[in-house]
Amino acid sequence: MASPITHIKKKEWTSEEIRQQKLFELETLIVEQNESLNKLLAITGDLNDAGVLDAVLAMVKAKEGIAEVVMEQATREPVTNLINNMMSAAGALTAIDPESTGQLASSVVRGLKEAEEQNQNGKKIGVFQLLKALRDPDINRTIKFGLNFLRGMGKGLGK
Repeated sequence: MASPITHIKKKEWTSEEIRQQKLFELETLIVEQNESLNKLLAITGDLNDAGVLDAVLAMVKAKEGIAEVVMEQATREPVTNLINNMMSAAGALTAIDPESTGQLASSVVRGLKEAEEQNQNGKKIGVFQLLKALRDPDINRTIKFGLNFLRGMGKGLGK
């Protein structure tokens, strides 16, 4: 009967063997990804011909200066106001029902189209025509919507 194994000797790879193994893995990867590498090389060649790589290299070398300019510009009052306004507008938009927004947007588009069509005739509107228009259900609906909107907005402004 054989004697039990009490000691396992782990093979130590030399740096040359490790290098050869990595080169073999790289060769295999290059063969497998030949088409992708050719496309990548073509893209980088085109970028180099256009001078884009030189610009990117210059930007990387000047990254501290660029970052300083960007931060300086981003912290200016108009930019911070813009960011704050965008955040407030985004908050307001999230509170609105998307279906209502869609209906309102399509109504505005339709209203603009009709206004453009009717604006071409060049006729003026008199006081009696204005009063008669109030009886039109579409105009009345819009005026009622506008008045209710203004009422709600006024309540919001009063807080």
